[in-house]
Amino acid sequence: MSVSSQTPLPLYLPPTAAQVPSQQPVQTAGPTQPARARWVPTAGRLAVVSIASVLAVLLLWQASGSLGWVDPLMLPPPTELWHTLVELTQEGYRQTPLWQHLLTSTLRALVAFVVAILVGVPLGLSMGLSATLSATLNPFVQFLRPLPKIALVPLVIVWFGIGEGAKFFLIFIATVLSIVVGAAAAVAHISQARLRAAQTLGASRRQLFSHVVLPHALPELFTTVRLAIGIGWTSLIAAEMVAANSGLGWMVINAGSYLRTDVVMLGILLLGLIGYLFDVGLVLLQRRYAPWAGKDA
Repeated sequence: MSVSSQTPLPLYLPPTAAQVPSQQPVQTAGPTQPARARWVPTAGRLAVVSIASVLAVLLLWQASGSLGWVDPLMLPPPTELWHTLVELTQEGYRQTPLWQHLLTSTLRALVAFVVAILVGVPLGLSMGLSATLSATLNPFVQFLRPLPKIALVPLVIVWFGIGEGAKFFLIFIATVLSIVVGAAAAVAHISQARLRAAQTLGASRRQLFSHVVLPHALPELFTTVRLAIGIGWTSLIAAEMVAANSGLGWMVINAGSYLRTDVVMLGILLLGLIGYLFDVGLVLLQRRYAPWAGKDA
């Protein structure tokens, strides 16, 4: 028996230098540049941007008057308004100190705002929870809400006379209707799944309102009140048209009839500043009593 020949195994030969691919170092265009820091809009930086924008507008406003771009009678520059502020602080306007005009308008509006919140929030929440109540009151609310409040001045004078009651009613009606609509909408936006989950866990109607409805609606209520107070504050001019002899709104109207545009502009700026302070106060209250606003998953 012949022995079969076996195929020899291939031997491993290391590659020669010519067969090894040469590895060239990677050429870079230049030294590595560090990554630029991305601008993060923090609260401090945003505040700087806001202050810078206000200063830029004030400088442009001042330049328009100083360089004669705009007639100072049409648009008094800030320096003239400052002199007017000093004059009114020392001498008052129409035998009434400036601080009294400020206090009168602020108190008129503040009382109306508080009563409007106390009436509008419970009524709006009730309309949101009760379809029958909403169907009953909603036609009247939706009819009166867009109605220009200055159109009510003749009727208000007939109903309430020319005293403080007429001024209170105009500011109140302008504020409370927006609060009612916003509060009802806040309840309507509550997730039905949450309500059913709470009912499944045995929550009573009172617990359902205090633990589900109110916490969910509270951020929207604050937003509604902020918007409503802005609307009510704008109605101050109409309210102080009713036989007033003091207040910022009356001062603006009276100064306009004498072409005292410096007093008119100063009154407008003071009205805007007080309205802004009202809004800041509401934002602080929202952060205190509804810190979960905007964080709900």
